Amino acid sequence: MSFSHDESSEFPPTGDTKLESFLFSCELSSKVPFYIFQGDEEEDLEHFLELRTVCLGEGAKEESNVVEVTAMNHLGKTTSVPIANLHVKCLPMVSLGEFELKAPVTIRLKAGTGPVSVSGLHLIASQAEDSDLSEEEEEEDDDEAEEEELPSVKPAKKKKNQ
Repeated sequence: MSFSHDESSEFPPTGDTKLESFLFSCELSSKVPFYIFQGDEEEDLEHFLELRTVCLGEGAKEESNVVEVTAMNHLGKTTSVPIANLHVKCLPMVSLGEFELKAPVTIRLKAGTGPVSVSGLHLIASQAEDSDLSEEEEEEDDDEAEEEELPSVKPAKKKKNQ
């Protein structure tokens, strides 16, 4: 998983970004042809959808199932792009790698009846505060403090043979 802090981010360039990831999955079919991914409305959070796989579900018919996503491009305009054209006989699954989109994102079954499963990660980026030190960082700080408090050890004197 990768996340880079770029100029298009809503966060100021100073400070560290804290990133949390959660499993994401949705199923598209003729009954539920689209899914809208939106983050919370909190000001200090950015939500991303990192799509990993698109695959046909059990009971899919011998037909083309086209999945498209709609999201904003770098100019702030909404753009729709087909990401998979699945068929039971020749291509039942597509791996997208780490296809990352900023919320809001609409995933639509443009053609076919499915079922099609879309999976990946829901990423939440927030400004890390100084008080948000991880437990490991706190333990490292404690270990360093303990090392500083220990007195230095002097080597033992050798006895002369008499």
